[in-house]
Amino acid sequence: MYQSQCGDNASGIQPDLFDNDNKDAGLAQNGIDLLDLDKLFELSVQAYSAVVNARMDDSLDKSCLDFYIQKVLGAVQVFEAQSLSAPGRKKINVDGQLALRAAADRAAADRGDPLVRTVLDSAYRVGHEIHRLTGLLRFSPDKNGVWIARCAPDNSILPALAEHFTLRFGDDPWVIMDEKRGLALVRFKDADPCLGPLALFPFLSAPDIPDDEWEELWRSYHRIISIENRKNPALQLQLMPRRYWKYLPEIN
Repeated sequence: MYQSQCGDNASGIQPDLFDNDNKDAGLAQNGIDLLDLDKLFELSVQAYSAVVNARMDDSLDKSCLDFYIQKVLGAVQVFEAQSLSAPGRKKINVDGQLALRAAADRAAADRGDPLVRTVLDSAYRVGHEIHRLTGLLRFSPDKNGVWIARCAPDNSILPALAEHFTLRFGDDPWVIMDEKRGLALVRFKDADPCLGPLALFPFLSAPDIPDDEWEELWRSYHRIISIENRKNPALQLQLMPRRYWKYLPEIN
């Protein structure tokens, strides 16, 4: 079995993708204030989730994220100032706290604002691709029993796949390679998933994956269950775009 590098603090390795500090650190690399992120999470999980997802969109101008956060926090500050200006009001009660959160959610969902719409559309696209890849990734075991999958997603979504595949594989080691960005999401047995450049995992440079009789069985199953009269190429492309076909053995 390969030696795990996830805990070695090697340059470029991001350990423990379930740790909120590491998730927030990724956002902070874009100049987003971590204190603002904490406030955002407390006020609107909807807004926080949108920021986390949109952060993984490579095409998004990251200044939009800061604007989005400040818009949500600003709406809460205005509501809070108006509430505390009432005669005799020194603090916001429980109903007021709920109203603060409602104000945050309204600002977070304000599609009338073009920049808010940009962030929400980006978050939706990323979330949609994450959902797709949880079903479309195909794993094959190498000679050491490590399950390896390849992909080239539109967005930098590998960290978002860590929890799903850790639960799916249990104690079995696995790797997801992002060939478009030269990154690997790796989980060895009894270790946390970690993200790093492919170069830091030498065994991935030319993984030894033997012929898999189960893969051929899967192709046969796929052919047998296909109903010729019910083929719908347009719907197939909608659910499984052509850019993913390269990695699907049942199509190749």
